[in-house]
Amino acid sequence: MTVSPPYTETTETTETTETAGTIGTIGTIGATGNTGPSDGPAASPSEPRTPRAKTAAPADRPGVVDLYLKHIGSGRAVMGRVMGGMAEVRSEGVWIHTDDGRRFLDFGGFGVFIMGHRHPAVVEAVHRQIDTHPLASRVLLEPVAALAAEALAAHTPPGLDYVHFVNSGAEATEAALKLARAHGLTSVITTRSGFHGKTLGALSVTANATYQTPFQPLLPDVTQVAYDDPADLEQALAAHRDRACVIVEPVQGEGGVRIPRPGYLSQVRALCQAYGAMLIVDEIQTGMGRLGTWWGVDAEDVRPDVLLVGKGLSGGVVPVAAMVATADAYAPFSRDPYLHTSTFGASPIACAAALATVRAMEEEDTVARAAALGPRILTAVREVCAPYQGGLVREVRGRGLLIGIEFAEEQAVGELLLELISRGVLVNNSLNSTRVLRLTPPALVEDSALDLFLTTLGAALRGTADRMTG
Repeated sequence: MTVSPPYTETTETTETTETAGTIGTIGTIGATGNTGPSDGPAASPSEPRTPRAKTAAPADRPGVVDLYLKHIGSGRAVMGRVMGGMAEVRSEGVWIHTDDGRRFLDFGGFGVFIMGHRHPAVVEAVHRQIDTHPLASRVLLEPVAALAAEALAAHTPPGLDYVHFVNSGAEATEAALKLARAHGLTSVITTRSGFHGKTLGALSVTANATYQTPFQPLLPDVTQVAYDDPADLEQALAAHRDRACVIVEPVQGEGGVRIPRPGYLSQVRALCQAYGAMLIVDEIQTGMGRLGTWWGVDAEDVRPDVLLVGKGLSGGVVPVAAMVATADAYAPFSRDPYLHTSTFGASPIACAAALATVRAMEEEDTVARAAALGPRILTAVREVCAPYQGGLVREVRGRGLLIGIEFAEEQAVGELLLELISRGVLVNNSLNSTRVLRLTPPALVEDSALDLFLTTLGAALRGTADRMTG
């Protein structure tokens, strides 16, 4: 298996901005801003090579970066330029295509693409809904939302039968916090390094001062406790008996793929019951098969009061998320349908995507595929990283198709991101753990694409090690 050569450096500059700091210090890049090689990664045996389009260099094409500068934001424009200035214009399966004719293997997507890009069954369902009834009046009943709720509830832990569809994971968090308030639970307990979104309520329980400080004061009476520390949680619950809700992730994704010890979630459930607290489990990233089970809580047979769903529910086609609750927990919203609403929440087009996603996952046994594929990828990534263990690489950890590579230095994350992009592979940083590179591959990855990824990762690690020591 061959891969494209590393990008050729020209006059060196250094782009170090507050925005770029979220992925570690970005190292030297070509003065043109184009880190890409002259062609994309070698095609896998099962994939015909996509010919490079005869287009101009990024600097000469219509100025997408300039439009970002003028209308979206300077920080994002700088990051785009650092990443090579390419614009993504097409996608399918595990591939993203850019406007300069290259294609990229997508092992990132922040956990959205468990089904890959543009899954045919989801695309077909969305097209059909667009052709009939994409948005609802919100006055009459809408059948697609009801069918999607039924399909999703068929796979949630027993008793979580009530589904409130929203447009994003952050909105799902907001709905859960409001639901807790409707029960008189005005104290919130969250975990350090937890990530639950960036809208005001969600940000209040996203324990990262970098994102919180500019927007203070946030929600009052929020307590942070250590993750995977039941004793710390119990102390907080004792101080807020019968007036708290607890929000926690089965695995902290943005926190750097932090995996708790076995039994932690069961202890959290028991403590919430003992102290009269509502348990909200955020499965926005970890759910929908990402961890090799439908939900992260399934590993310990835990039933929360509220389950947050997102990312994978979209099928990689239309944004949709949900808050799923037990009958008792959902009662305030069930009694008054106008207590918490959204114009676009539970839209027919989004629910068509959610319904098609759940059905496709059932038919294709996506969760079992993720359960089988995850350990293979984790073992292989550990083998590729082994020569750098104890030096550049501190640890490789993962569960299912959520894998993190922790580095000894923050700068290595930015360097490796650029190295991988230059070789045609996309991965993600971790917003709450700047030394961790995160892999969230689709469950449909074939051996040829996996081999390409591992070969490319090995080359990128060598390049990063050379750059870090040179």
